[in-house]
Amino acid sequence: MLGDITIATELYVICGYTDMRKSIDGLSMIVKDQLHMEPGHASALYLFCGKRCDRIKALLHETDGFVLLYKRLDANVGRYRWPRNKNEVKSITWRQFDWLMSGLEIEQPKAIRRR
Repeated sequence: MLGDITIATELYVICGYTDMRKSIDGLSMIVKDQLHMEPGHASALYLFCGKRCDRIKALLHETDGFVLLYKRLDANVGRYRWPRNKNEVKSITWRQFDWLMSGLEIEQPKAIRRR
């Protein structure tokens, strides 16, 4: 299915600033060369953010090829709280992904932990 991110079992946030002019090939090269990971891993979703923090790109590899998803927030809505330690990649959970998409920090020290 085109762009069904729920198939991803691994979620990675590419920290720092990413040139949002990059396409699938450019983002794949970042994953491969800088992070020493395999972008063609079928169950991984890679998330990138630019300097403005109002748009993200998601790179997903499906069984028949890559999907590039792009989201830009409307003006005056807010910004993504993106980790900025460049040359780092963070593995996150679906809960952290939800926090990130809601404009919250990935690390929520006061979040209630379920038993």
